[in-house]
Amino acid sequence: MGGNRSRAFWPLAIVFGLFVLFLYGPTITIVVLSFQGPEGGLTFPMRGVSTHWFRNLFETQMVGDFGGSFTRSMILGGIVTVVTVVVSFMAGLAFRRRFPGATALFYLAVASLIVPSVLISLGIGLMFRLIGEDPAWWSSGLGAHLTWTLPFGLLIMFAVFNRFSPAYEEAARDLGATPWQTIRHVVVPILLPSLIGVGLFGFTLSYDEFARSLYTAGTFNTLPLEIYGMTTNVTTPVLYALGTVTTGVSFLVIGAAIGGVVLLRRRRGG
Repeated sequence: MGGNRSRAFWPLAIVFGLFVLFLYGPTITIVVLSFQGPEGGLTFPMRGVSTHWFRNLFETQMVGDFGGSFTRSMILGGIVTVVTVVVSFMAGLAFRRRFPGATALFYLAVASLIVPSVLISLGIGLMFRLIGEDPAWWSSGLGAHLTWTLPFGLLIMFAVFNRFSPAYEEAARDLGATPWQTIRHVVVPILLPSLIGVGLFGFTLSYDEFARSLYTAGTFNTLPLEIYGMTTNVTTPVLYALGTVTTGVSFLVIGAAIGGVVLLRRRRGG
């Protein structure tokens, strides 16, 4: 048995290694090429090593508005995160009990996952024009992103509440807590790591969403749209520097979320 396991281990390890290389290889390549020297191009071999293109990224560009698009994506991602967490949590509480139309409402809420993103973006953009409003990243763009993040948040919270024991709430009420106090001091603290996960999921989905922003962002681009526009005009490694910076921000957000969960567990353990 041990010999069979050892013989099966290496082929599986090689396949997994190739998968990881395929998954992260392009990102690693972009990070490496972003450190090209001032005379460097978009391909290997590298011509020197420097941080020239990172400095150039924060200077005035002939094409593109990195600072503005980055700020818009961060603000939009933050709003989407808050709305997704609050609505998903409230829906999770509501769906613990059966009520008329619950099944139809659930399928309606998650139906946007099976509709092509471009069609949703086009439909929302047309709807805003029909009512006489210009699409904008903070209005129609927000709505389009929520059609993507809310279904995932709902599915996650439904799974979480399915494992949540109502005994904690019953004990709090037996001790005289009101329904609001029970939610605030019992339910939310217990589910806080899951809520952080829903928020992180919502932020990352919104932060890099392209298709649902295409016809709903209006005059001012979000970061994915700006990057796409720059790929047709920018022919220097500044584009790779932009990719490296945005990837770094993503990892910082993930690290902050994980750190928050770890801190909560340590405080509970203490």
